[in-house]
Amino acid sequence: MRSVKSYQASSNSNLASMPQPLTARRSAPISGRVKVPGDKSISHRALILAGLAIGRTRIEGLLEADDVMVTARAMQALGAAVSRSGAAFEVLGQGVGGLARADGVLDFGNSGTASRLMLGVLAGYPMRVVLTGDASLCRRPMSRVLKPLAEMGLMVEGNKDTLPLTVEGTQDLLPIVYELPVPSAQVKSAILLAGLHAPGRTTVIEPLPTRDHTERMLRFFGAEVDVQTRENGTRAMTVGGDAELTGAHVVVPGDPSSAAFLVAAALVCPGSDVVIENVLLNPTRTGFFETLRDMGADIEILGLHDEAGEPVGDLQIRSSDLKGVRVPPERAASMIDEYPMLAALAAFAHGETRMEGLAELKVKESDRLAATAAGLVACGVEARVEGDDLIVSGTGAVRGGGVVETQMDHRIAMTFLTLGLGAEEPVSVDDIGMIATSFPSFVPLLTGLGAQFG
Repeated sequence: MRSVKSYQASSNSNLASMPQPLTARRSAPISGRVKVPGDKSISHRALILAGLAIGRTRIEGLLEADDVMVTARAMQALGAAVSRSGAAFEVLGQGVGGLARADGVLDFGNSGTASRLMLGVLAGYPMRVVLTGDASLCRRPMSRVLKPLAEMGLMVEGNKDTLPLTVEGTQDLLPIVYELPVPSAQVKSAILLAGLHAPGRTTVIEPLPTRDHTERMLRFFGAEVDVQTRENGTRAMTVGGDAELTGAHVVVPGDPSSAAFLVAAALVCPGSDVVIENVLLNPTRTGFFETLRDMGADIEILGLHDEAGEPVGDLQIRSSDLKGVRVPPERAASMIDEYPMLAALAAFAHGETRMEGLAELKVKESDRLAATAAGLVACGVEARVEGDDLIVSGTGAVRGGGVVETQMDHRIAMTFLTLGLGAEEPVSVDDIGMIATSFPSFVPLLTGLGAQFG
């Protein structure tokens, strides 16, 4: 078996390298069958819950990207043995309350999900831990997750709200009922993970549905979880404390956020016909596909079935003529990571596309709202930001020819490389090194389907 520590050098090698520019060129039809890497959200949660379970967990299809490997190394630093066994990963869990004091600082690289979820885990342990990350992550706010965890008993030195943070949990964690001021799956998940340690029941109320992988996976590992939709449309998720989780066999489906780039490439390269196999189709993650159908995209779901409590199926995509649409703010939670790619597709559509309620994009790895608009303008597209809305005027074609500043953001890099595959002139991005944080095989997979880079 290969330990996660031995994996570290290879998975982190890109982070210290010089900028790696790349150019995408107008491509002939792309075609074929392909699988995208495992879902990042589920991969994080599988590793964390496996470490909190009693016994051994086998995880197949785990996303082997930098963001996920930092979670694996954090769990291992806290005493849960993580190793690779063939094509799978195995975790020897220590049980809820069984993790040990980390020897050194927990470094979460560029992963906001890993750092925020781990704060929820650490809240239930009476030990002092230092968390840090790369320059980008250390600029991202943590206050929304720290506030409810502080109510439960987590102590934060210096009242800081950005990494690096020094925190200390408690074995006397308090259960709470917490209403999210802004929908956030990461904040919800952190509170529910902390609630595993607290006596009684911990409840999170969300104004709009967010991705529910934590609730599903908690049940899968044996936790007591109750989900209720209230008359006013809010949802209440309750987890039972003093929980006992049991090791399980997890199969991670393909990441729909990664699949989005392949879907987009097939739509903008005329004559394309692509099948993406084994994609996660959880209703809280399919807003991108629903919006594309509203725009006239030819997308078909094949072989829908369940795996480990999650709906999974194949997607068949054929190139399509798109029309501009209004995307309401209530859809944002189900496609927040896909908005840059949607905005690029809107440039190929006929008419105006207005995407509303995108405040969350401003606090991602970059200000994605501004970065997306700037990238589109650099490629000759009429785009503007109005408050928290992004408006794109599509003409059915994109001139291209621009050089896009990625701002160390993997999704900005992949979005504009994908746009370049359908643009009239080549499109370059200033760096692709950070793509390894979520989709290391992005360029090879698209090249295998016939896309043109370089």
